[in-house]
Amino acid sequence: MAVPYNCFQLPNVHPQCRYFSSSSGFSTRASPVYACLRTSDPSLHLEAKVGSVLDSVKWDDKGLAVAIAQNVDTGAVLMQGFVNREALSMTISSRNATFYSRSRSTLWTKGETSMNFINVCDIFLDCDRDSIIYLGKPDGPTCHTGAETCYYTSVDEVINGPQVDGNKLALTTLYLLESTISKRKEEISGKTDGKPSWTKRLLLDEKLLCSKIREEADELCRTLEENEDPSRAASEMADVLYHSMVLLSRKGVKFEDVLQVLRLRFAQSGIQEKSSRKS
Repeated sequence: MAVPYNCFQLPNVHPQCRYFSSSSGFSTRASPVYACLRTSDPSLHLEAKVGSVLDSVKWDDKGLAVAIAQNVDTGAVLMQGFVNREALSMTISSRNATFYSRSRSTLWTKGETSMNFINVCDIFLDCDRDSIIYLGKPDGPTCHTGAETCYYTSVDEVINGPQVDGNKLALTTLYLLESTISKRKEEISGKTDGKPSWTKRLLLDEKLLCSKIREEADELCRTLEENEDPSRAASEMADVLYHSMVLLSRKGVKFEDVLQVLRLRFAQSGIQEKSSRKS
Protein backbone atom coordinates (compact mmCIF):
# COMPACT_ATOMS: atom_id res chain seq x y z
CA MET A 1 0.00 0.00 0.00
CA ALA A 2 1.41 3.38 -1.01
CA VAL A 3 2.21 5.79 1.80
CA PRO A 4 0.41 9.11 1.14
CA TYR A 5 2.00 12.54 1.10
CA ASN A 6 0.22 15.01 3.35
CA CYS A 7 0.68 18.64 2.38
CA PHE A 8 0.19 21.38 4.92
CA GLN A 9 0.24 25.15 4.89
CA LEU A 10 2.27 27.06 7.42
CA PRO A 11 0.40 29.61 9.57
CA ASN A 12 -0.04 33.38 9.66
CA VAL A 13 0.46 34.26 6.02
CA HIS A 14 0.78 38.03 5.53
CA PRO A 15 -2.48 39.65 4.31
CA GLN A 16 -0.78 40.90 1.15
CA CYS A 17 -0.64 37.28 -0.01
CA ARG A 18 -3.98 36.09 -1.32
CA TYR A 19 -5.45 32.64 -1.80
CA PHE A 20 -5.68 30.81 -5.10
CA SER A 21 -6.53 27.23 -6.01
CA SER A 22 -3.53 25.09 -6.75
CA SER A 23 -3.49 22.27 -9.27
CA SER A 24 -3.27 19.79 -6.41
CA GLY A 25 -6.63 20.91 -5.09
CA PHE A 26 -5.26 22.47 -1.94
CA SER A 27 -6.27 26.01 -1.08
CA THR A 28 -3.05 27.97 -0.74
CA ARG A 29 -1.89 31.58 -0.76
CA ALA A 30 -0.67 33.44 -3.81
CA SER A 31 2.74 32.70 -2.39
CA PRO A 32 2.14 29.76 -0.03
CA VAL A 33 4.60 28.36 2.46
CA TYR A 34 3.94 24.68 2.68
CA ALA A 35 5.73 21.38 2.75
CA CYS A 36 4.86 17.77 2.00
CA LEU A 37 5.78 15.07 4.46
CA ARG A 38 5.57 11.38 3.72
CA THR A 39 3.45 10.06 6.50
CA SER A 40 0.60 7.70 7.07
CA ASP A 41 -0.68 9.82 9.98
CA PRO A 42 -2.89 12.66 8.64
CA SER A 43 -3.43 13.99 12.17
CA LEU A 44 0.23 14.87 12.66
CA HIS A 45 0.32 18.19 14.49
CA LEU A 46 1.42 21.31 12.63
CA GLU A 47 4.17 21.97 15.15
CA ALA A 48 5.67 18.56 14.43
CA LYS A 49 5.40 19.19 10.69
CA VAL A 50 7.23 22.50 11.00
CA GLY A 51 9.84 20.73 13.07
CA SER A 52 10.31 18.19 10.29
CA VAL A 53 10.88 21.00 7.80
CA LEU A 54 13.49 22.55 10.11
CA ASP A 55 15.14 19.14 10.55
CA SER A 56 15.42 18.76 6.77
CA VAL A 57 17.61 21.86 6.41
CA LYS A 58 21.32 21.08 6.12
CA TRP A 59 22.63 23.48 8.74
CA ASP A 60 26.39 24.10 8.67
CA ASP A 61 28.72 23.29 11.57
CA LYS A 62 27.61 26.51 13.27
CA GLY A 63 23.94 25.69 12.84
CA LEU A 64 23.44 28.29 10.07
CA ALA A 65 22.19 28.43 6.49
CA VAL A 66 22.18 31.20 3.88
CA ALA A 67 18.87 33.07 3.48
CA ILE A 68 18.14 35.36 0.53
CA ALA A 69 15.22 37.81 0.50
CA GLN A 70 13.54 38.32 -2.88
CA ASN A 71 10.75 40.69 -3.95
CA VAL A 72 7.67 38.61 -4.73
CA ASP A 73 6.52 40.97 -7.49
CA THR A 74 9.69 42.21 -9.20
CA GLY A 75 11.93 39.23 -8.54
CA ALA A 76 14.65 41.60 -7.31
CA VAL A 77 17.15 40.05 -4.91
CA LEU A 78 16.87 42.31 -1.87
CA MET A 79 19.50 41.06 0.55
CA GLN A 80 21.33 38.03 1.91
CA GLY A 81 21.76 37.00 5.52
CA PHE A 82 22.09 33.92 7.66
CA VAL A 83 19.47 32.03 9.64
CA ASN A 84 19.53 29.39 12.30
CA ARG A 85 16.72 27.06 13.25
CA GLU A 86 15.09 29.63 15.56
CA ALA A 87 15.25 32.44 12.98
CA LEU A 88 13.57 30.31 10.31
CA SER A 89 10.93 29.15 12.78
CA MET A 90 10.22 32.75 13.77
CA THR A 91 9.91 33.79 10.14
CA ILE A 92 7.40 31.01 9.55
CA SER A 93 5.26 32.13 12.48
CA SER A 94 5.63 35.94 12.26
CA ARG A 95 5.77 36.30 8.45
CA ASN A 96 8.52 38.92 8.89
CA ALA A 97 11.95 38.08 7.46
CA THR A 98 14.12 37.17 10.44
CA PHE A 99 17.84 36.42 10.41
CA TYR A 100 20.69 35.51 12.75
CA SER A 101 23.46 38.06 13.36
CA ARG A 102 26.82 36.31 13.44
CA SER A 103 28.56 39.39 14.88
CA ARG A 104 26.03 39.90 17.69
CA SER A 105 25.04 36.25 18.12
CA THR A 106 21.35 37.12 18.21
CA LEU A 107 18.22 37.05 16.10
CA TRP A 108 17.17 40.18 14.23
CA THR A 109 14.14 41.01 12.14
CA LYS A 110 14.63 43.10 9.03
CA GLY A 111 12.84 46.40 9.68
CA GLU A 112 12.90 46.31 13.47
CA THR A 113 14.83 49.62 13.40
CA SER A 114 13.98 51.17 10.02
CA MET A 115 10.40 49.82 9.94
CA ASN A 116 11.13 48.61 6.40
CA PHE A 117 9.96 45.07 7.07
CA ILE A 118 9.99 42.31 4.47
CA ASN A 119 6.56 40.65 4.63
CA VAL A 120 7.19 37.02 3.76
CA CYS A 121 4.67 35.36 1.46
CA ASP A 122 6.60 32.18 0.73
CA ILE A 123 9.71 30.31 1.80
CA PHE A 124 11.69 28.06 -0.53
CA LEU A 125 14.44 25.55 0.20
CA ASP A 126 16.92 24.77 -2.56
CA CYS A 127 17.51 21.26 -3.89
CA ASP A 128 20.41 20.65 -1.48
CA ARG A 129 18.45 22.04 1.48
CA ASP A 130 21.33 24.30 2.51
CA SER A 131 20.02 27.68 1.35
CA ILE A 132 16.69 29.45 1.72
CA ILE A 133 14.69 32.10 -0.11
CA TYR A 134 12.32 34.45 1.68
CA LEU A 135 9.90 35.55 -1.05
CA GLY A 136 8.11 38.64 0.17
CA LYS A 137 6.98 42.23 -0.18
CA PRO A 138 9.28 44.92 1.28
CA ASP A 139 7.72 47.89 3.07
CA GLY A 140 10.49 50.18 1.81
CA PRO A 141 14.18 50.26 0.85
CA THR A 142 16.00 47.13 2.00
CA CYS A 143 19.60 48.34 2.13
CA HIS A 144 20.86 50.39 5.08
CA THR A 145 22.16 52.89 2.50
CA GLY A 146 18.60 53.65 1.45
CA ALA A 147 18.90 51.71 -1.81
CA GLU A 148 16.05 49.50 -2.92
CA THR A 149 18.27 46.43 -2.67
CA CYS A 150 21.75 45.66 -1.33
CA TYR A 151 22.94 44.79 -4.83
CA TYR A 152 23.88 47.90 -6.79
CA THR A 153 27.58 47.51 -7.65
CA SER A 154 28.12 46.15 -11.16
CA VAL A 155 31.41 44.28 -11.47
CA ASP A 156 31.39 44.74 -15.26
CA GLU A 157 31.14 48.50 -14.84
CA VAL A 158 33.90 48.53 -12.23
CA ILE A 159 36.22 46.59 -14.54
CA ASN A 160 35.25 47.82 -17.99
CA GLY A 161 32.93 50.78 -17.72
CA PRO A 162 33.63 54.47 -17.26
CA GLN A 163 33.39 55.94 -13.79
CA VAL A 164 29.88 57.25 -13.21
CA ASP A 165 28.23 58.92 -10.28
CA GLY A 166 25.65 56.98 -8.33
CA ASN A 167 24.90 53.28 -8.11
CA LYS A 168 23.34 50.85 -10.55
CA LEU A 169 20.77 48.45 -9.21
CA ALA A 170 20.85 44.86 -10.45
CA LEU A 171 17.87 45.12 -12.79
CA THR A 172 16.31 42.46 -14.98
CA THR A 173 15.32 43.33 -18.56
CA LEU A 174 11.85 44.64 -17.73
CA TYR A 175 13.01 46.92 -14.94
CA LEU A 176 16.03 48.12 -16.91
CA LEU A 177 13.55 49.25 -19.57
CA GLU A 178 11.44 50.98 -16.93
CA SER A 179 14.55 52.70 -15.56
CA THR A 180 15.53 53.91 -19.05
CA ILE A 181 12.06 55.32 -19.68
CA SER A 182 12.18 57.07 -16.31
CA LYS A 183 15.52 58.68 -17.21
CA ARG A 184 14.09 59.95 -20.51
CA LYS A 185 11.19 61.45 -18.59
CA GLU A 186 13.59 63.26 -16.25
CA GLU A 187 15.57 64.60 -19.21
CA ILE A 188 12.52 66.30 -20.70
CA SER A 189 12.64 69.09 -18.13
CA GLY A 190 16.26 69.86 -19.01
CA LYS A 191 17.85 71.24 -22.15
CA THR A 192 17.89 68.88 -25.11
CA ASP A 193 20.23 69.09 -28.08
CA GLY A 194 19.00 67.93 -31.44
CA LYS A 195 16.07 65.67 -32.20
CA PRO A 196 14.32 64.11 -29.15
CA SER A 197 14.37 60.33 -28.76
CA TRP A 198 11.30 58.27 -29.63
CA THR A 199 10.57 57.70 -25.94
CA LYS A 200 10.64 61.47 -25.26
CA ARG A 201 8.32 62.10 -28.21
CA LEU A 202 5.85 59.58 -26.81
CA LEU A 203 6.05 61.12 -23.33
CA LEU A 204 5.39 64.57 -24.76
CA ASP A 205 2.56 63.59 -27.12
CA GLU A 206 -0.41 61.86 -25.48
CA LYS A 207 -2.27 61.29 -28.75
CA LEU A 208 0.78 59.77 -30.43
CA LEU A 209 1.37 57.47 -27.46
CA CYS A 210 -2.20 56.19 -27.32
CA SER A 211 -2.36 55.70 -31.09
CA LYS A 212 0.83 53.61 -30.97
CA ILE A 213 -0.50 51.40 -28.18
CA ARG A 214 -3.69 50.74 -30.18
CA GLU A 215 -1.67 50.12 -33.34
CA GLU A 216 0.73 47.68 -31.69
CA ALA A 217 -2.10 45.85 -29.89
CA ASP A 218 -3.86 45.36 -33.22
CA GLU A 219 -0.68 44.02 -34.80
CA LEU A 220 -0.28 41.58 -31.91
CA CYS A 221 -3.83 40.29 -32.45
CA ARG A 222 -3.16 39.84 -36.15
CA THR A 223 -0.30 37.46 -35.39
CA LEU A 224 -2.97 35.11 -34.03
CA GLU A 225 -5.67 35.82 -36.59
CA GLU A 226 -3.26 35.42 -39.52
CA ASN A 227 -1.32 32.53 -37.97
CA GLU A 228 2.01 34.34 -38.10
CA ASP A 229 5.27 32.93 -36.79
CA PRO A 230 5.62 32.80 -32.95
CA SER A 231 8.68 35.06 -33.17
CA ARG A 232 6.47 37.69 -34.75
CA ALA A 233 4.05 37.48 -31.83
CA ALA A 234 6.96 37.92 -29.40
CA SER A 235 8.16 40.98 -31.33
CA GLU A 236 4.73 42.60 -31.40
CA MET A 237 4.20 41.87 -27.69
CA ALA A 238 7.52 43.59 -26.97
CA ASP A 239 6.21 46.66 -28.80
CA VAL A 240 2.94 46.60 -26.84
CA LEU A 241 4.82 46.23 -23.57
CA TYR A 242 7.29 49.04 -24.33
CA HIS A 243 4.62 51.56 -25.36
CA SER A 244 2.39 50.58 -22.43
CA MET A 245 5.27 51.12 -20.02
CA VAL A 246 5.79 54.60 -21.45
CA LEU A 247 2.12 55.29 -20.67
CA LEU A 248 2.58 53.98 -17.13
CA SER A 249 5.55 56.30 -16.69
CA ARG A 250 3.47 59.20 -17.96
CA LYS A 251 0.82 58.29 -15.37
CA GLY A 252 3.38 57.83 -12.59
CA VAL A 253 2.58 54.12 -12.18
CA LYS A 254 5.37 51.62 -11.46
CA PHE A 255 5.27 48.26 -13.23
CA GLU A 256 5.68 46.65 -9.82
CA ASP A 257 2.23 48.03 -8.97
CA VAL A 258 0.78 46.26 -12.00
CA LEU A 259 2.35 42.96 -10.97
CA GLN A 260 0.99 43.36 -7.44
CA VAL A 261 -2.53 43.86 -8.83
CA LEU A 262 -2.15 40.66 -10.85
CA ARG A 263 -0.88 38.73 -7.83
CA LEU A 264 -3.76 39.88 -5.66
CA ARG A 265 -6.21 38.80 -8.36
CA PHE A 266 -5.13 35.19 -7.92
CA ALA A 267 -7.77 35.09 -5.20
CA GLN A 268 -10.72 35.40 -7.57
CA SER A 269 -11.92 34.47 -11.01
CA GLY A 270 -11.88 36.94 -13.87
CA ILE A 271 -15.67 37.19 -13.74
CA GLN A 272 -15.61 38.04 -10.02
CA GLU A 273 -12.85 40.59 -10.54
CA LYS A 274 -14.75 42.39 -13.31
CA SER A 275 -17.92 42.42 -11.23
CA SER A 276 -16.05 44.02 -8.33
CA ARG A 277 -15.06 46.97 -10.54
CA LYS A 278 -18.71 47.91 -11.05
CA SER A 279 -19.40 48.26 -7.33
